[in-house]
Amino acid sequence: MSRLADVLRRTFGAVRVHVGTDHLGNKYYLIPEQKSWTGKHVRAKRMVVAANPTEHEYIEGSIPMEWDAWIRGRRKEPPSIEELLKNESRREQIKVKAKEVEENDLALRAKEYEEGLVATPRTVAKGHAAAANFGKEEISEEPTSTANTFQPGSWMPTSKK
Repeated sequence: MSRLADVLRRTFGAVRVHVGTDHLGNKYYLIPEQKSWTGKHVRAKRMVVAANPTEHEYIEGSIPMEWDAWIRGRRKEPPSIEELLKNESRREQIKVKAKEVEENDLALRAKEYEEGLVATPRTVAKGHAAAANFGKEEISEEPTSTANTFQPGSWMPTSKK
């Protein structure tokens, strides 16, 4: 029977075992360890068939974290539906709590600003910190030109005292 399975596998390709499907419609498969036609052992592989095959790039969140861990081999067993639902509700609770904390923090800051305990934040400098003129609001003495009106030799540097 093993020889027949090997012949069929070589003829029709690797046999995939459907392991599960996530809520986004992605299907997960396991290709078990097998021997190649030369007799070498080919280790087991895990793969995902995307629900939207027209997307060629990975988008964050297109594979749930639990399934991503299984695909990458960080966990041995695929996640159960109960585990996925429990983790999703936990993530939603964390988002709600984070939003509440942020709102409370903004209200506290506004109260402190009104009472004069903290100075109001303001942006002092514009641009990138690596730029040579970052934070400077003075007029540059560097020559500027539109290239249409520039005459060679017409610019004279100012004396620095």
